[in-house]
Amino acid sequence: FESIEFKNVSFGYPDTNRTILKNVSFKITKGETIAIVGVNGAGKSTLVKLLLRFYDPDEGEILYNGRDLRDYDIEALRKRFGTVFQDYKVFAVSVAENIICKEIENDDEQQKVSASLKNSGADTFVNRLPQKEKTVITREFDETGIGLSGGENQKVSVARLFAKDFQFAVLDEPSSALDPIAEYKMYENLIEVTKDKTVMYISHRLSSAVLSDKII
Repeated sequence: FESIEFKNVSFGYPDTNRTILKNVSFKITKGETIAIVGVNGAGKSTLVKLLLRFYDPDEGEILYNGRDLRDYDIEALRKRFGTVFQDYKVFAVSVAENIICKEIENDDEQQKVSASLKNSGADTFVNRLPQKEKTVITREFDETGIGLSGGENQKVSVARLFAKDFQFAVLDEPSSALDPIAEYKMYENLIEVTKDKTVMYISHRLSSAVLSDKII
């Protein structure tokens, strides 16, 4: 990865007359941390949907390493991104399996889970659980399973990002259920761990945006 560039991008959702983005242009280069800040409805999440090609622009173009996104194989393109969305999901399996999205098969995967828990800040509550990272979330399939708070579930979903090999991290309000202190610490850890990677995150709070290299 070298750069992402939005060039005069305009977009409105199908079957509506409202233009969400109009002539939006900016460039993100390798290693930068970018904060996207704006009021509700400004089009912040829409930027992410266009970047991941859930939709294509009505006008303008989005360039990945100087080449139009539409020229890439869509599945191969999406594998280059590590993502956390505000409507995160957790599953009725163990904490570790939620993070790595499979059964733990070796020590390397176990170490990846432990590092991801620490980097997301989830280790503080996971280490207090009955079986730590082997504890099952929810009682849907296991009577010994436990329920987590909204903030705890969100930290588990963020840990999933740290466990993935990505070139470009995209976080859409990944801290909406966290208190301001927990949010700041999460972003501090994120920036520390992704020093050689590129990060774009959406936030309502300017307090977290000050950690970025650039604010859009």
